[in-house]
Amino acid sequence: MGLLSEFKAFINRGNVMDLAIGVIIGGAFATITKSLTDDLIMPVIGYLFGGADFSGYFVRLGEIPTGFKGNPESYADLKAAGVAMFGWGEFLTVLVNFLILAFVIFLLMKLVNRVMAKPEEAPEGPSDEVLLLREIRDSLKK
Repeated sequence: MGLLSEFKAFINRGNVMDLAIGVIIGGAFATITKSLTDDLIMPVIGYLFGGADFSGYFVRLGEIPTGFKGNPESYADLKAAGVAMFGWGEFLTVLVNFLILAFVIFLLMKLVNRVMAKPEEAPEGPSDEVLLLREIRDSLKK
């Protein structure tokens, strides 16, 4: 079997295609979760704690380069200029985003496990194969 045909067989497996679909849907879902965090949750948290945007909270560690034309209070401008910073507000936003995504995936997995779980049936008695094997055993004992 040639390399190309082996690759084709590999790609056509169901689990590879399921994984590809999962990655695409996961990426779209991550975009929705990021918007939920950035546009709804973090502004409310920022409002409650007296700030408008948590992602703008940082501690500047390095010097501002000469010829800097951006806003010295802007995290994005300083980051684009390569200034070393401790961006704790951006990290907090990403952490909240992760926790929301992880919790939603947890809830989805609980739902899938509940739907996929099949009630176990109690065995009614020995199968025909077991009965046949017992007869053979008993015959050999005699």
